[in-house]
Order: sequence, then C-alpha cells, then structure tokens
Amino acid sequence: MSAKSPAQQPSSTTAATVAEETRAVVQEFLTARLAGDTERLVELFADKVDWLLAENPGVPWIRPRSTGAECAAQFTDLAQYTVAEDSRASLDAFLVDGTDAVLMGRLSGTVRATGKSFEGPFALRLTVEEGRIVRHHLYENSLSIAEACAP
Repeated sequence: MSAKSPAQQPSSTTAATVAEETRAVVQEFLTARLAGDTERLVELFADKVDWLLAENPGVPWIRPRSTGAECAAQFTDLAQYTVAEDSRASLDAFLVDGTDAVLMGRLSGTVRATGKSFEGPFALRLTVEEGRIVRHHLYENSLSIAEACAP
C-alpha cells in the first residue's frame, strides 16, 4: 500500500465531481436499458469495453463481447430469448466510488424457448471514463439461467 502526498491527492471537490459524473452515466445506462434504447446504449459504452460475464454455452445471449455495439446488443439478445413480461430486476444497492459503480440486486425471467424461469442475485460493476462505460462485469446466478435454458 502506498500513500499519496497531499499534492497527489485529488481534491474532495474533484472526487465528488467524478463520482457525480459516474452516477449520472450509470443512471443514463439504467434508463436506456429499461427503455430498450440500444442506440443510446451504444453511445454510453466506450469503443472498447472490458466485458465480463461468465461464459455459459447453454445460454444464447451470454457470450464474449468487447465493443460498445456488441455490449449494447446483449440487451437486444436477452429480449429475443426471454419473455419480456416475466423479466424483473430489483436494485438493492447503488454504490459509487470515483469512476466505479457497483449495483446489487435480484433478477428473474423466463426463457422463451423452454418456458422455464430463472432467478437470483446479481452484482454489476461498471467503470466510467470520459462519460462512457469502459468496464461491465456482471456476476449472476448462471446455474439458474443455464437450467432454465436446458430443454
């Protein structure tokens, strides 16, 4: 662990401004996500994104992604394979520290092809730089989702 000298410490005003900007971008992300606004999602994601969502070969919407357009398309893919009226998400925590935001809650849905449901907790870590999302790491109940996709 290293300590920064006072000259290297960001001012509290600067740190607060960065956190406010992060919170605003994440709120825009959530609004666009709920509205299914893929165009806005493409704008919010950086050109290159550090995307992490555990690979799950039995789940058609879960695959590696790295560009803003690919990341935004995940939400379109999810809508294609799940029943919209059965999709639910609740947010229990929205924490911001500088350029990082962590959202925690629960999600559930139904896979269109099988009619089976999935549910469980999730944690989403987003990093915002220069007004765009550069990191999207989602941790979810992948076993429940895989089981719901299995015939």
